[in-house]
Amino acid sequence: ARQPLQPLLLGVASPRKIGDFSITMAADEGLRKLAAILAADVVGYARLMADDERATVAALKDARLVFRSRIEAHAGRVIDTAGDSVLAEFPSVVEAVQCAVEVQAQFNASNLLVPDDRRIHFRIGINLGDVIEEDDGTIYGDGVNIAARLEGLAAPGGVMISESAHLQVEGKLGLALADAGAHAVKNIAKPVRAFSLLPAGAAPAATDSGSRISRRQPMVVVALIAVVAVVAGLMTWQLTRPPADDQTIAQDDDPTLAMPTGPSIAVLPFDNLSGDPEQDYFVDGITEEIIAELTRFPELFVLARNTTFQFKGQAIDVRAVGKELGVQYVVEGSVRTDRETIRVTAQMIDAGSGGHVWAETYERDLSAQSIFAVQDDITQRIVGALAGKHGLIARIGEQRVHATRTENLAAHDCFLRALVYHYVHTEEQHGISRDCLERAIELDPIYVDALAELAYVYIEEYRHEFNLLPNSVGRGLDVAQRALDLDRTNPAAHWAMALGYFSRQNFNLFYTEAERAIELNPNDSAILHFAGNFMAPTGKWERGLALMRKAVLLNPAGPSWSNYVFAVDHYRKGEYEPALDRLRKMTTGTPMLRASLAVAIHGRLGSAGGISRALERLESASPGFTIEIAHNEFVVKRNFEIKLFDKIAEGLRKAGVPEQ
Repeated sequence: ARQPLQPLLLGVASPRKIGDFSITMAADEGLRKLAAILAADVVGYARLMADDERATVAALKDARLVFRSRIEAHAGRVIDTAGDSVLAEFPSVVEAVQCAVEVQAQFNASNLLVPDDRRIHFRIGINLGDVIEEDDGTIYGDGVNIAARLEGLAAPGGVMISESAHLQVEGKLGLALADAGAHAVKNIAKPVRAFSLLPAGAAPAATDSGSRISRRQPMVVVALIAVVAVVAGLMTWQLTRPPADDQTIAQDDDPTLAMPTGPSIAVLPFDNLSGDPEQDYFVDGITEEIIAELTRFPELFVLARNTTFQFKGQAIDVRAVGKELGVQYVVEGSVRTDRETIRVTAQMIDAGSGGHVWAETYERDLSAQSIFAVQDDITQRIVGALAGKHGLIARIGEQRVHATRTENLAAHDCFLRALVYHYVHTEEQHGISRDCLERAIELDPIYVDALAELAYVYIEEYRHEFNLLPNSVGRGLDVAQRALDLDRTNPAAHWAMALGYFSRQNFNLFYTEAERAIELNPNDSAILHFAGNFMAPTGKWERGLALMRKAVLLNPAGPSWSNYVFAVDHYRKGEYEPALDRLRKMTTGTPMLRASLAVAIHGRLGSAGGISRALERLESASPGFTIEIAHNEFVVKRNFEIKLFDKIAEGLRKAGVPEQ
């Protein structure tokens, strides 16, 4: 098997303790280099261990897996995980910061399912500096020390970066950085100037450059809490939106590809006024329900969840949001619950003038029937007011809505919790979602939405080998069929069927079910993204890319993995530099797919340096990768057309990837 390339290093190492990290010192200096360093540790680790040592160790083990996964996805390398700390290096500050944002977002989402006193929060510090690397891979020097000190300055769940790192990322990631001033830190001769990470669109607060900011300073804490609430889609329009030549959708005579021509609307995340963070998922579920129901009406241009949820937790100017998103109307609201009542306030605002078009407040007894009546009323009133058809559209939508609902509050609660898997795509969350959905079906065997979601989660077992049990695809198809027997118009159930048939390489039925799902909801950006992503590499390039382009227009802050199909399209056309540009925009997706395509591209370009770097990343993502493994991953699992795989395999061979 091919061995990873190792740099030639000099020096004999001896251990030394610096801060919370075990760093190795050298008698003879090793290889000096410039590197982006990420340092992280757990807030309140001693308390957590004292309260429940076994649970803390298990949670920390899971957290390390998250760190390792995201670090490797961003071309980084884990140096040390001593105690409650993580130390890593990256070839790029941009990659290090993207990794930090994604890690904090994933922990923030996971913490929603954990009691307050058991939540694990990390502080992260990032520095660009000179380091010395020994032949065993350990690193030391001021570049490492400063990252560790910056981590100590960060708020819980926050990210703090040095001035040298700030110069590299400023203006590149759509993230605001607040000047946190200069700090005298231990074992560093000169004061270190620090910058705290703020959400996209937030205005940096002016600070005294010579002052030390308290970890409890309200503005900084609020900003840092907000940034970790934003999922990987936070990386802005520029990181996910295709170039201008991808904006035109072909096949204008195809009704499923036609963009909505009516009023445009953005539904912002409703505010949770209950005082209980554990209710966030429920409030988010109400927002998603409104978005989902509005997308069923082809005359409305409704922005998808990822695009609007980047504003969650922010104080916003509706007119500024409307201008940024390019919509005519903005819907916002709040939810307050207690043991007996639910109060929902919603309003629709003209984004141009800032004036209210419609507003309503609902207060009902907290029963399952009342909750769904509130959701239905909000959706129908918004649609009726916007479309201007005197309630006609709302009545049409009502016929569709009630076929999918449950009146069992516990089942609905399980369903909402299970949806977290779509945004926290980990094996742990997959298991949580599967268990909760199975519980929901036990409580209400004819809950169509839960059946459709469970079918999808079962098939994901096979696709990603998450919590794998026997006959994953068969179970998924059976449950999807149960959902369709109850409601033939459920697009999620049709998509689950399509995914099952795709996994069994039954392409005729895959295309039939996928097109039916699209026909039922042609403005659902998630289904469009998935359908296009699966169709194009099987050979249906024109159709698949058209669906992907429409999905990106509907959801400009959607998943960055959508760039992969466009990269493969460039590769098959011999456009290797544009293909690389697309891969660089990916912050999510399967690392093996990204790394192997990069190797094939560099193999075609013939750049020795590019091949070497790409091979190292591929070895990290999939140790011992071969052409035989590539065939299994591309052709067997993902159904790439043979002539496309042959082109990829030829690029891999040119880069030196062995056959077996």
